[in-house]
Amino acid sequence: MHKLYLSAGAAIAGLGVILGAFGAHKLKEIAPDTVPVFQTGVQYQIYHAIALILVAIVYERFPVKMLSWAGVLFLIGILFFSGSLYALTALKATGKVGLGGVGIITPIGGLFFIAGWICFLLGVLKK
Repeated sequence: MHKLYLSAGAAIAGLGVILGAFGAHKLKEIAPDTVPVFQTGVQYQIYHAIALILVAIVYERFPVKMLSWAGVLFLIGILFFSGSLYALTALKATGKVGLGGVGIITPIGGLFFIAGWICFLLGVLKK
């Protein structure tokens, strides 16, 4: 399990760097008003990619179920939180009106992040 989280964390962090560069350069040209929202998505993606790597390292030493759950929750949080911010940015940049329910997904992703950190804490305290 720890190798999966290590490789996922590294891949997601690398993708975050690529997206960050896109936001800082190309997106600034296309839709400058969307850059702050996009950058928030990138920041949280990279923070939680590092959290995945941390989960992998700690899980290797203390293989408890709560740590495994923390990794799953971080992955879902990245998908929902950062993914929804990227979708909102894309919709706004392309001039799509009526963002629908995409905006409600962001705080749900945040709840997954919080749950992941709680599981991480419980997993560490269990050992």
